[in-house]
Amino acid sequence: MHIDPQALAELAGKTMFGRDPASQALGMLLAEIRPGYARMTMPVRFDMLNGHQSCHGGYIFMLADSAFAFASNSHNLNTVGAGCTIDYLAPGREGDLLTAEAIEQALAGKTGVYDIKVTNQDGRTVALFRGKSHRVAGNVAELPQ
Repeated sequence: MHIDPQALAELAGKTMFGRDPASQALGMLLAEIRPGYARMTMPVRFDMLNGHQSCHGGYIFMLADSAFAFASNSHNLNTVGAGCTIDYLAPGREGDLLTAEAIEQALAGKTGVYDIKVTNQDGRTVALFRGKSHRVAGNVAELPQ
């Protein structure tokens, strides 16, 4: 049975998001998913601010990491993070809508590399994240019969 790669990505995304209370609790939304690609948004709330009144880096990291997870699992193959780096370039502020766009750069064997750019609603780059993925056994979603 052949399933369209876009339909497979959407099924994997819907399945993952439905069982991801961490991303849901932060107000993240899966705005778009395609094979090797995901775009997620997150509003910056008052309770996400640090002592400098900017968005705590951990929340920015979580948004980027979630987009990485959805992009790397978009082929419906269970995939986990093996390592990552993040560079913070500008602060997120209360009321900002942050967007993380994850793009697959390489996929070979069980390993993938993904670049994630986090921007605010004005298009200003807040952070750059690079993640390395590792495929493990199983599928994200069961295929319809």
